[in-house]
Amino acid sequence: MQFSAEKAVISPLIQKKNPAKRRGLSIQTTNILLGLILPVAILLIWEIAGAMGKLNPILLPRPSEIWLELVSLTASGELARHLGISAWRALLGFLIGGGLGLAAGLWVGFSYKTERLLDPSLQMLRTLPHLAIAPLFILWFGFGETSKILLIAKGSFFPLYVNTFLGIRSVDDKLFDVGRVLQFSKWQMVSKLIIPASLPNIFLGIRLSVGIAWLGLVVAEMMGSSSGVGYLINDARSFSLTTVVFVGIIVFAVVGKLSDSLVKLLESRLLRWQDSYKGDKGS
Repeated sequence: MQFSAEKAVISPLIQKKNPAKRRGLSIQTTNILLGLILPVAILLIWEIAGAMGKLNPILLPRPSEIWLELVSLTASGELARHLGISAWRALLGFLIGGGLGLAAGLWVGFSYKTERLLDPSLQMLRTLPHLAIAPLFILWFGFGETSKILLIAKGSFFPLYVNTFLGIRSVDDKLFDVGRVLQFSKWQMVSKLIIPASLPNIFLGIRLSVGIAWLGLVVAEMMGSSSGVGYLINDARSFSLTTVVFVGIIVFAVVGKLSDSLVKLLESRLLRWQDSYKGDKGS
């Protein structure tokens, strides 16, 4: 009798939770389907137009031909080899540039005098494009790995620097009043108030730095390299192998999206406390 009574109490609770889970799954499924509508429609139109002879197969091959090239490069192991080299370069460049950008952003953000000393020069360097810097890096460091990694690091530095600096400077001044009331030490003020409040900006900087790292990688590998996905694209362009060029572009897009999604997942885990507007789900 006691077991039956407990079951009678627990069963309605379980029944209440299941619809919520089903609604959550249906929303996720709907979001995925909505995101697939446009690319699938474009691929279908592209494939049909190519099959009807409306497109030049050299300039714009059909998606099915690009897929066959992707399968062939994957099966031969060539794509994995080039992607592994590119991923290592991008990761190392991001760690160096992003780490220095985070440190510089914290330093400048906490010190007004340092801001006056460093920020004008750093903002000037930030506007220099990759294509203008790449030949100089090659002259200084040669065609080896050093020039490529430093070029990627240069691009990764500034998004994290700017967003970390802005995150610290945009902390609500009322939080400092709260810290003084609670008699926080300077370290507690930094670790428990300033850094958590600036984390949204810092994560935005990380996402931008990861994206710039991949852009810098493309420039570095296409300027002078004998390996990597950028080299694969440049080599295929020389021989008018458009399908290989598209495969390289797709690889960069997919890997870039996966790395961005990884940062977003980490952000959502660490910023669960944040209560911000998520957009109107009904429109």
